[in-house]
Amino acid sequence: MSAPVRVLVVDDQRLLRRSLVTILDAAADVEVVGETDNGTSGVAVARAVRPDVVLMDIRMPAGLDGIAATEAICSDPGLGGTRVCVLTVFEEDAYVFRALQAGASGYLLKDTPPEGVVQAVRAVHAGGSLLSPGVLATVVAHAPSGGRGPTQLEGLTPRQTEVLRLVASGLSNQEIEERLNVSHSTLKTHMGALLRRLGARDRAQLVIAAYEGGLMGSG
Repeated sequence: MSAPVRVLVVDDQRLLRRSLVTILDAAADVEVVGETDNGTSGVAVARAVRPDVVLMDIRMPAGLDGIAATEAICSDPGLGGTRVCVLTVFEEDAYVFRALQAGASGYLLKDTPPEGVVQAVRAVHAGGSLLSPGVLATVVAHAPSGGRGPTQLEGLTPRQTEVLRLVASGLSNQEIEERLNVSHSTLKTHMGALLRRLGARDRAQLVIAAYEGGLMGSG
């Protein structure tokens, strides 16, 4: 039997935080290893317990906000195995894009049903991302320009660029394999090369790189 997914919940709303803890604790393959009400203590607890996944409220008035806390966790070499999923009320929120830039693997709406919360934790832990490409495109369009820039993508091969474009378009691995007529192992090789070349942690960060590099511009 595999070890349970270890989760830290960071949210300043006590009732919501306790609700999330209850939902997660009810899943046999998930273990809540900590909870706290602000980003500053969230970073400290993450460093102490080294969770697999952090559910991070994106807006907290006291201490570090969710974006700063996410950046602190994702940039900490000692927390390389920890992934952050930010909690938000509105999916079309510029704060979401900033959190993704800071290293978050995706976002979770606060009104997500219980089964969706557990599935989200499992997906993020497995290396997936919680992104709606259409929503992300809207967020990116309203986000400040900058970041990697086109030069970051210049070293990619034509096939890697094509794979990156399809990832950013929202296609699943299976859909990309079918579109390009390549095997699962071949696509896995391309994905690994993209992650290394772009310094990305996961699929979410590849999407960010594609938009920041101008690959997904209009037209």
